[in-house]
Amino acid sequence: MAELNRPTIWIDGVLYADSDQALIPADDHGLVAGDGVFETCKIEPWGAFALGLHIQRLQHSAKTLGLPTPDESEVRAGVAAVLAVREFDYGRLRITWTGGVGPLSSGHAFGPPRLIVAASSASRASGPGRLATVPWTRNPDDPLSGIKTTSYAGNVRALAWAHDRGADEALFCNTRGEVCEASGSNIFLVFGDRVVTPTLAAGPLAGITRRCVIEQSGAEEADLSLAEAKKADEVFLTGSLRDVHPIVDWDGQLWEVGPVTSAVAKEFAARSAADPDPR
Repeated sequence: MAELNRPTIWIDGVLYADSDQALIPADDHGLVAGDGVFETCKIEPWGAFALGLHIQRLQHSAKTLGLPTPDESEVRAGVAAVLAVREFDYGRLRITWTGGVGPLSSGHAFGPPRLIVAASSASRASGPGRLATVPWTRNPDDPLSGIKTTSYAGNVRALAWAHDRGADEALFCNTRGEVCEASGSNIFLVFGDRVVTPTLAAGPLAGITRRCVIEQSGAEEADLSLAEAKKADEVFLTGSLRDVHPIVDWDGQLWEVGPVTSAVAKEFAARSAADPDPR
């Protein structure tokens, strides 16, 4: 069995040298009821990419869930603390904001909220990806649609289903039959020179990398059925640890890494290096 990549963890102002000591109460509502929100950022040698945008989305998710809004300066302090002691150049940063101690039920948490920041090394995506459409759907009318809550079991199940079929990412359609999003990334389709991604009304997460790629490439938002999407000339995913990741196999249908995807990836890499904390 491979050795676990144990993270460095900071909880409510305390940095733990031993992650085994970084404990939360068993009645934390983030554990009991999934009453929490989170963000994942990539860590580069110079720090966490797009941290400001991630904190803004964390705050939006908290408001949507009815939680108090996390303070940006406190989040940045936690991030600085875990990054200051890291021993790697590239990795994953996880920021979690829970309701704090609460009832063993769906009632509101008693609080105060709990802030957890963790960092660990990661591997960069290597080579193009393979995508599998899962048999479950996203519901755009769900009150949690489009936000990152700690209720992520559906994504875990979908990703395992995709892995069992030889894919490395899972694709959800929504209840209207439209292409929505992957389990941890957004999807883009290329039709000639036209770059398209599903609208937020279709129910996907408003991805940070998605936002950057739309601004940089002039991509448009449109709702597409699964059959329409698979007529694309090129397919790629975007995500915090994927950046711009080409897809060459989707449910057994094959693509090549095309010139538009390559150009988008090159532009994103250049812009990210020049402006690591875009607003």
